[in-house]
Amino acid sequence: MPTSASPRPAASSDLASGHADRTWEKRIRELIRPDVLILDDFAMRQLSAAQADDLYELVSERQGHSLIITSNRAPSDWYPLFPNPVVAESLLDRLITTSHQVIMNGPSYRPNKRPKNPTERPVKPLT
Repeated sequence: MPTSASPRPAASSDLASGHADRTWEKRIRELIRPDVLILDDFAMRQLSAAQADDLYELVSERQGHSLIITSNRAPSDWYPLFPNPVVAESLLDRLITTSHQVIMNGPSYRPNKRPKNPTERPVKPLT
């Protein structure tokens, strides 16, 4: 099963580059093609009008294909991130009404991956 994963900002910048170099159609087809597309870190920051339109096109074209979205925000918090409320409502309606939501509560695993004191360098054992 073909799968593609992309941080949402990377997918947005890829499509924006496609507008600039006239390869947008090819680039969006590449994002539509996989059976499963994963957009990681969705809704981290406000979208531009062009990003919102590209995302709307992507979601519309992927209807019937699996889309996994990860976000640190609840879907209800996504609306204000779109500059056009009509695009926001239409896009999020397509996403939310056909979705299965998995909400994970609890501490992040990331603090366990950080060094205890960020200014300290790891000490190599003497051999």
